[in-house]
Amino acid sequence: MGWASEEFETIDLGDKRLNKRAALLAERLVDSPSASIPKACQGWKETQAAYRLISNDAVNAEVIAEPHIACTVQRMAAQPVALCIQDTSSLDLNGQDIEGLGPLQFEAQRGMFLHPTYVVAPNREPLGTIDSWRWARQFRDENGERPEDILESDRWIEGYERVAETAADLPDTRCVYVADREADIVGLMARAAELEHPADWLIRSKHNRTLPAGGKLWASVTAEKPIGEIRFVLAARRGVKSRPVHQQLFVKRLLIPNGKKGSDKGTLEVSCLVAQEIDPPKGAKPVQWRLLTNRRVESLGAASELIDWYRARWEIEMFFDILKNACKIEELQLKTMPKLEVAIALYTVVAWRINRLMRLGRECPDLDASLVFEPDEWMAAYVLNEKEPPKDAPTVNEVVRLIASLGGFLGRKGDGEPGVKTIWLGMEQVASFAAGMKFVRQMGNSS
Repeated sequence: MGWASEEFETIDLGDKRLNKRAALLAERLVDSPSASIPKACQGWKETQAAYRLISNDAVNAEVIAEPHIACTVQRMAAQPVALCIQDTSSLDLNGQDIEGLGPLQFEAQRGMFLHPTYVVAPNREPLGTIDSWRWARQFRDENGERPEDILESDRWIEGYERVAETAADLPDTRCVYVADREADIVGLMARAAELEHPADWLIRSKHNRTLPAGGKLWASVTAEKPIGEIRFVLAARRGVKSRPVHQQLFVKRLLIPNGKKGSDKGTLEVSCLVAQEIDPPKGAKPVQWRLLTNRRVESLGAASELIDWYRARWEIEMFFDILKNACKIEELQLKTMPKLEVAIALYTVVAWRINRLMRLGRECPDLDASLVFEPDEWMAAYVLNEKEPPKDAPTVNEVVRLIASLGGFLGRKGDGEPGVKTIWLGMEQVASFAAGMKFVRQMGNSS
């Protein structure tokens, strides 16, 4: 085993065989992310071992995640800035016979929710996950009320607290909590202030609050003189083509209500940054963002940096896309929520690994491929493309493009770099061929 043995090196399931089995299963799932667990495993013996691991009462999602979290923190320590992105995604498991599922958007719809903290560097290199909530809602009672042990909004506040705890162990890394509009919760901002902001926060504004000094938040900011203008290319996403964007930026440091009453009533000092698109293309929806942060924004450079950090939030959407469409976690055939959570914890590492391969190919194209791939893997990529493998290890970008070409990437002049889907489809072929190469070599050594 290669990367998985390193990522799961510190796992402790109370049995060395279980430890090895967890790492092996993760590697198999990366090799064939779209396959079911039996198809990803090499033979019935491996399949039985995989299901015994998932069903073992001593194995839970937290224990599976611990070594990956530790490795993620190590990768964060090597970065001057780590963007800790949070979001929620629903898992539609309707029709699955899984004990413990709850309703989703509709009471008759069955599933659960996933709320991870996904960490990337400012250049979008995926560093891993450091936290994850998984839960199913309670069903409404006869009065139409939904009994809840805790408020779902608490996941955002606790998520910030986990980021703050991580930041305390990383004195040379600036941790930034990044989230979309659902995290526009004054309780989160107040909690960060109570902790004296061990981690910065950057949140898209949802509420046009009434200010203590009078007037509304958003209008108060855009009434200021613009701090400047920025240009960037908005990346393509499902249903939306890539296009250039030109924005005018407004920023203001101000006080907002702290959301408390009585003697605890007070204010919180925040910065609000508004980015408004100038002359959007005809028929296109203007790109406008209103962002709140604890940080002071005193220059165009500082404002531009925050916009870039917020744009990195799209990385968690890509992470969810890999989990659902590459790893197909909504199709897992398991009987109980605890078993499902163990499998999801493994697939979380798998999704990070797949996305990391894509990003390293783009952002670190000249990196030595042997730092990311096993020799059999990069050589298999050449052979399957009917190319002679080089004597020395090629670059990551060369190997990633070869792998993606097996998954349908054409590599034409205007195609840019390969996307996640062509990489995971190509990896399935490369993994099978590399396993065959290894088997033939072992047979030759034994004869």
